[in-house]
Amino acid sequence: MISLSKLFLLVGMILLAGCSKPDYPEPLNAIDISWQHPQADFQLLDSGGKSHRLADYRGKVVVVFFGYTHCPEVCPTTLADLAQAMRLLGQDAVKVQVLFVTLDPERDTPEVLSKFIPAFDHTFIGLYGDAQATSQAAKSFGVNYQKQFDKNGGYTLDHTDGTYLIGLDGKPLWLSRYGQRSELLAQDIKMLLAIPQ
Repeated sequence: MISLSKLFLLVGMILLAGCSKPDYPEPLNAIDISWQHPQADFQLLDSGGKSHRLADYRGKVVVVFFGYTHCPEVCPTTLADLAQAMRLLGQDAVKVQVLFVTLDPERDTPEVLSKFIPAFDHTFIGLYGDAQATSQAAKSFGVNYQKQFDKNGGYTLDHTDGTYLIGLDGKPLWLSRYGQRSELLAQDIKMLLAIPQ
C-alpha cells in the first residue's frame, strides 16, 4: 500500500512534469540556448524607418545575425551562407525571415544597410538602432561586441559570430556556430518549420 506522503510526492512530480518546457526536438547541428535567453527580443528600425520586433514575425522561422557591413570576413561569409540556405529551402524559404542586426550604427546608416543587405538576398532585412537599442538587442541574445581601434583612427568590431534560429512561435532559440555549412543550416531551419505552433 502507498503511503499518503508517497502519493503526494507522485502527484507533485506529475504536476511538475506538466509544467516543464514544451518538448522541442533537439537541433541536428545547432545548440538549443532557449534556457539562456528566454527574453531574446529587439526593437529596431529597418532602412525605411519602420520599427521591428521579434513578435512581428510570429508564424515564420526567424534567422538573426549580428554583425556590421565593414566586417572583413565573418559577416559577408555568414550572409552568403544564409542566402545559399534560403535557396536550398526552395518553397519553404517564404516561411523564413533573415534579419541582419548591425552592431555598428555609426557607420551602418539606413542607406548603407539598404544596399548592402539585399545584395545577398532581396528578402533579407537589415536592422539598426541607436547605441542603447543596439546594446539591448545584443544583450538579450547574449551577443558581445567591442571596438578595436587601429593606428589610423579606424576600427573593426570583435563580436559574437553565431547565427540565431528562432521557431515559428518565438521558441525555441537555437544557436548555429560560425562556419556552419548551408546544408546544415537548412536542415535545422526545416526542423523548426516542422514544429507545430
